[in-house]
Amino acid sequence: MATKKTPKKKAASKRKHPVSAWKRVEMARHPRRPMMLDYVASCFDDFIELHGDRHIGDDEAMPAGLVRIGGIKCMVIGHEKGRDTDEKLKRNFGSAGPEGYRKALRMMKFAEKFKLPVISIIDTPGAYPGVGAEERNIAESIAYNLREMMLLRTQIIAVVIGEGGSGGALGIGVADKVMMMENSYYSVISPEGCAAILWKDRKYAPDAANAMKLDAKSLKRLGIIDQIVREPSKGAHTNPSLASKNLKDSILDGIKELSSVPLDQLLELRYKKYREIGEFTG
Repeated sequence: MATKKTPKKKAASKRKHPVSAWKRVEMARHPRRPMMLDYVASCFDDFIELHGDRHIGDDEAMPAGLVRIGGIKCMVIGHEKGRDTDEKLKRNFGSAGPEGYRKALRMMKFAEKFKLPVISIIDTPGAYPGVGAEERNIAESIAYNLREMMLLRTQIIAVVIGEGGSGGALGIGVADKVMMMENSYYSVISPEGCAAILWKDRKYAPDAANAMKLDAKSLKRLGIIDQIVREPSKGAHTNPSLASKNLKDSILDGIKELSSVPLDQLLELRYKKYREIGEFTG
């Protein structure tokens, strides 16, 4: 007599649940997440910090200087938030003023003169919006950087390592190759700012984050960024050495790739890259 077959149990799905954009924002802001100077120490050698914008003063929120990576001489610039209270106040929580952006441009021009690749490390909630910054023309300093970076005759790599907020991020973000750490975000406005405008309440920030497509995977699909740098499964703060290795390898590969392209062609490709952002075909 034929025996009745018992239905097989479905194997438990091994697919991971996708991480929400808001969760990425929270990880990007984690207090133990590696910051710009942490990566400078772990990915680069022989860092010599340079100071001042030659107009007003020095901006501690935007460290910059000469480095080597894999034996290659480079210029590194970026946002530094600071770890403890004193350091955060010194660095203005990573929100640079006009002096920071003018210092960054001075370093880029230095790099152009000596044919050094520029590595831009982005981690800011946004440029400083205070009265003093407005008086010293923060908007002009960022706009001027956008124009000059588009024309800079050397290779530029930009990496968003945490927060990539608004014009504060874009002011050092024009590049031949734009990368993002896996758990970072890059957006025209913070989720809280968007929620305050659209929903009149910051509690809707998670909905805003998911709607704005500010995570690395979405931005890669939209053509805003070129590459995602993998992180340890639970975030860069859980294994900083692995995160640093992945970042260093990505930067080195990017430099080698861009160095093989003639400068005139590089500038044409840079221009084309930004002209194509926002274009959609049916």
